[in-house]
Amino acid sequence: SGVQVLRLDADHGLAVGDLPMHHRDPFDRLLIAQARSEQLTIVTADRRIADYDVPLIDAG
Repeated sequence: SGVQVLRLDADHGLAVGDLPMHHRDPFDRLLIAQARSEQLTIVTADRRIADYDVPLIDAG
């Protein structure tokens, strides 16, 4: 099916603290930190995520 489960680890949680506060949603911040750590692209309609240095596909 091409789908993989990516587990959260301590490094992802610690990386959240390094993010600027452009976005206050803690779950989104964790996704951003994980995407940055794992060199992943986020697919979202949330334009605030574009304020971070993370590859993004606009789903809006």
